[in-house]
Amino acid sequence: MKGFLKKNWSNVLFFTFLALLIIPQTRMPIQVFVQRLISFSPSEKTEAERETLQDYQWNLQLLNGENVDFSKSKGKVAVVNFWATWCPPCVAEMPSFQKLYDSYGEKVDFYFVTSEDSEKVHKFLQKNEYTLPVFIQQYKAPKQLESQALPTTYLISKTGEIVIDEEGAADWNSKKMRALLETLLSE
Repeated sequence: MKGFLKKNWSNVLFFTFLALLIIPQTRMPIQVFVQRLISFSPSEKTEAERETLQDYQWNLQLLNGENVDFSKSKGKVAVVNFWATWCPPCVAEMPSFQKLYDSYGEKVDFYFVTSEDSEKVHKFLQKNEYTLPVFIQQYKAPKQLESQALPTTYLISKTGEIVIDEEGAADWNSKKMRALLETLLSE
């Protein structure tokens, strides 16, 4: 047996890894870990690529049932993130969002939007000690904020320009992102 393991250690390791990916209880943590490893700072759109958000009419509901109208963010810097608790890339980027929110929550409007059951989302937030403002989507987002991919995140300037339109996990607490937020807040 020792000879077999010595000779085939890489195959044994590979098949063990595959087995762990098949088991639901271990698959999600592994996927989240890998996503965090490969997450980079989100990419800013060039001036020419940017669209301006035309429609701010969008009703959302906080987990506590309070209705919020997205139009209150017109003229402010806003971050809109579409996510789900079952989505590994979404879960992977949450710690960086929490750090960004901790620093900019008073200056930037954050919207973490999901279509999941509020009780499930509340348990997820409690388990991970997240204090992010999560909204349940009841109506379609404005056309320019519609996406079929999770996670998708938009950074919107005070003038309504969509500065970032990022699909997939990213490191939202990067120096580059913080510098961009400081620039947008000073405009």
